[in-house]
Amino acid sequence: MTRPKPAYSRILLKLSGESLLGTKPYGLDFDRAREISREIKDIHALGVQIAIMIGGGNIFRGIRGTGAGMERSSADQMGLLATVMNGIALQDALEREGMITRHISAIEIRSLAEPFTRRRVIRHLEKGRIVIFSAGIGSPYFTTDTAAALRALEIKAEIIFKATQVDGVYTADPKLDKTARKFRTIRYLDVITKDLKVMDSTAITLCKDNEIPILVFNIHVRGNLRKAALGQAIGTRVY
Repeated sequence: MTRPKPAYSRILLKLSGESLLGTKPYGLDFDRAREISREIKDIHALGVQIAIMIGGGNIFRGIRGTGAGMERSSADQMGLLATVMNGIALQDALEREGMITRHISAIEIRSLAEPFTRRRVIRHLEKGRIVIFSAGIGSPYFTTDTAAALRALEIKAEIIFKATQVDGVYTADPKLDKTARKFRTIRYLDVITKDLKVMDSTAITLCKDNEIPILVFNIHVRGNLRKAALGQAIGTRVY
């Protein structure tokens, strides 16, 4: 049987920490991590080079700390460590599926992950290894969305797959507003001017200035990741 031809040769997959929750209200659902890993394995088999930026909101989000009175830098540093924990869990799940991985942390934790070196990361991808980015860009005040945009540019990814809990970008929160309308495509500038919660404005501006598209889709629908890799019409494309 002829293997389907993917629409992209190299992608950056932005996974929120909440994607690893499964049915849990907090923390990690290892069964969910394995499910996502099997879908990643599926598109890897198509020949797609895959880098993943993992969030940490299922464990700790910096904004929670600031809301409780913590200093912003300290709260964000805790959030960065949460992404490292998720990176370790995802790496374990992928390797249990037979994948060769490299965990790259933006903060130096040499016993757990490699430091970021652009040329080395690109070489990992060229050799068919799945790269997992954690700790954002290693600095407070920057979200993992911004980190995803930056790393996508650095590794020359063709597109950012923004895997979320909804099936695209809407005029309003579809969970709160039943009249919310879904966009099939939308321009970067419209995302910014309409203040749509796709990524933070820094990330959107980075993508706009460097013309890297973003595909927003629901990661919880089985098969969506494969459809995205094959270029099928799902979610919302930001261009």
